Amino acid sequence: MIYILVLFGSFFGICVILGVRVALKNRNVRKFVRGVTVRSQKAQERGLSMRETRIEKPTKNPRVSAIEMQKVRTLLREAEKSTARRKHDETEKLLIQALTLSPDSTEARAELAKLYLTMERDAKAEALYRELLCDADDVSFHANLGLACFKQGKYEFACVSYQEALNRDPKSPERAVALGRCCMAAKRFSEAAQLLEKASERLARDTELLHMLGECYEHLGDLKSAEDAYHRVHRLQPYDEKVKEKLMALASV
Repeated sequence: MIYILVLFGSFFGICVILGVRVALKNRNVRKFVRGVTVRSQKAQERGLSMRETRIEKPTKNPRVSAIEMQKVRTLLREAEKSTARRKHDETEKLLIQALTLSPDSTEARAELAKLYLTMERDAKAEALYRELLCDADDVSFHANLGLACFKQGKYEFACVSYQEALNRDPKSPERAVALGRCCMAAKRFSEAAQLLEKASERLARDTELLHMLGECYEHLGDLKSAEDAYHRVHRLQPYDEKVKEKLMALASV
């Protein structure tokens, strides 16, 4: 009987120790993610580069690394499934577990940043994308960083990121529209009009784009071009009463 009690006591003690270790690891990763935002803001205030000095890590045993990577891939697959089910809290936990195993995983950090955008935790998304861009010059990271800044009302920062995305994907009219919309928010209407006009050549049936273009020209005082933009909307949506009102108002000026 004593041996059984000792055995159960040892088993319980081991479980407690393992549980505490996992909890501490997850806590450290959460602290890291929270700290990213603070470091990003402080660096911006000081006008410093976002690139941080990297410390060389000791080489891992290849077998151990392979096992860890397999676990990370499994966690990422589970995170993808939970995202499809819109279980965002569960997805966050899975991604943090993946980062516990592999803190430098670009894929895990990118998925976590994208998740934070979905969850409206835009400051955390911004900070993660800034760190990701120190390691990988990916067009989607620039675009998503622009979106994170735009959603926070940081329009000038957003314009810079959207411009970087457009520079890397200049043939995409959607990227031009994103930058044009951001320029409008930053009250840079002349730049916005040029971007939206060019995008409308490829997206000729996009009425939301044409509405923005008309508004741009109104802000610039170019009423003839504004009227032309609204006429293009009217041809696509002849029963839109607001567009009819716009055209009547412009015609009476």
